[in-house]
Amino acid sequence: MNARNPAAPLPATGALMSVDEAAARLRGGGFHCVAGEEALLRRLPRGRWIGGTIPYFMGQEGGRTTREQVFVTTLPDGALAPSVRWYDAAGLANVCVDAPDNGFSLVIIPAFSAIHSRFAREAPQYEDMYLKPLLGWIAGLHLDDLGRRAPLVVNGETGELCGERAVVMHVPLPDDRVAHLDIVNLFRQGDGDRIRFTEPGFHAHDCLVNGRPVNFADYLAQNGIDTRWPLVADYAGAMVNVSFKGVDAEQRRVDFYAPVFDDAEYRLAAPVEDYQRAFAAAMPGGGASVAWSCNCILNYLYSGLEGQRTGAITGPMTFGEIAYQLLNQTMVVLSADWLD
Repeated sequence: MNARNPAAPLPATGALMSVDEAAARLRGGGFHCVAGEEALLRRLPRGRWIGGTIPYFMGQEGGRTTREQVFVTTLPDGALAPSVRWYDAAGLANVCVDAPDNGFSLVIIPAFSAIHSRFAREAPQYEDMYLKPLLGWIAGLHLDDLGRRAPLVVNGETGELCGERAVVMHVPLPDDRVAHLDIVNLFRQGDGDRIRFTEPGFHAHDCLVNGRPVNFADYLAQNGIDTRWPLVADYAGAMVNVSFKGVDAEQRRVDFYAPVFDDAEYRLAAPVEDYQRAFAAAMPGGGASVAWSCNCILNYLYSGLEGQRTGAITGPMTFGEIAYQLLNQTMVVLSADWLD
């Protein structure tokens, strides 16, 4: 990729660049979100930014996996001075209380951590949730590194990286702008079996299928289930996906990218006949007000987005998306619209 002029404007939702280009961008002012490999994030200068680990991106030239570049999003022009804070698993319940009255809060959480699990379960009950825009993503790692390394998030103001806390940038907006979130979710519950799990977590052995106890890994194998399609729970009309990470036939265990819970009823998603076409058709417009986006690593893999583009919208491909609560196999887009 050709060198980028550090003073040149980025695509609205960010761009891939070298570490040197990113460092110049971060030193040049503004407020930023950065995604990339741990070693690259450690090389960046301190400044007004937060970040997390991931090597998968929708870049300005299309979908790309890279351990050599980082993805930088500069927050909207006109955003007021933000505050950056760490939150542990207990303290994250105050994230919306701490949020600006007008603006948004951008949160990055390390995958498979205790705070990841607690956020997934407890976020809908947070005080002031749904009253103030909360968005962000789950930091991950290269799929080849699963089980060998840990996802991390970083506070750019201090340079500290952590695998057990969330980092949040609270971003106030002026009174004549308002933040708005869009969610792209292709999936709805199918009309198949009713599934309940006997314990919460990122793994499952036993479950109840239509009230009958079975091993879930056996159930998937015996029924030839296509695990590209997630489990879907209906939370008062809101469809929440739980995506499959893998099936360990020897251990008879199923692993997920988000926790399942023992008080929710799941069904397998209705199949999507043409995943790539359906995903492309569901994309929101890339207007001038679009300010930030992330997409799911599984959309990247299953839609064949390597080398492909998703219109004008760019961003990291993540292990989970946040639009108020934890999502899987979705795309989240932030707009900062001017009021009439």
